[in-house]
Amino acid sequence: FFLVISGETFRPAIRKSQINACDQEERDKLSQFCRLKNSKRKMGNTSSMLTQYDIEEVQSHCQDLFEQQEILSLYQRFCQLDRNAKGFISSDEFLSVPEFAMNPLSQRLLKMVDGLNFKDFVAFLSAFSAKASLKQKVKLIFQVYDSDCNGKVSFNDIMEVLRDLSGSFMSDEQREQVLGQVMKEAGYTSDSFLTLEDFIKVFGSCKPEMNVEIPVD
Repeated sequence: FFLVISGETFRPAIRKSQINACDQEERDKLSQFCRLKNSKRKMGNTSSMLTQYDIEEVQSHCQDLFEQQEILSLYQRFCQLDRNAKGFISSDEFLSVPEFAMNPLSQRLLKMVDGLNFKDFVAFLSAFSAKASLKQKVKLIFQVYDSDCNGKVSFNDIMEVLRDLSGSFMSDEQREQVLGQVMKEAGYTSDSFLTLEDFIKVFGSCKPEMNVEIPVD
């Protein structure tokens, strides 16, 4: 999913010297990068380039999980997706990315990302940062399953996700058997309602791999 959003392939880890925003030379580079060609879009619906203040505000909003140059790279991608410079990305614009549209969980993800402005776009992606905590990563996974946003995930909620993922490759009977066994091994039953804390408990033992690097020019 992140590959679709970033629009680029991953590169080797960024050296600290490349992202040291305290260095004056790096600040000059950041200032230059802010002047994105053919882009006059900002975080909301105001037309403007992304300023140093904006960058720091977004960085604070995502709890410093992204470096400043990473935020600028994300802004460039945001502007590419926001074709009409509205200040937010619509569901149609997300679906214009073939890889996103073909994702079996695309409709669930759309509920989470439709209408995001740049600040919230970055905050959403912050769960993919290597700096993000286990709770932040699992919270995103939990939200995919908790489609009705009631703070609880039932056996049927998980079944619906399995249907999206497995399609015609599995029957409902097979899915129920597999899920029932997994729930039993985790100490739950088909009548259990899982909270975010339950998800953290379950995923804590396997530590989901959601770490990515954002290409920085």
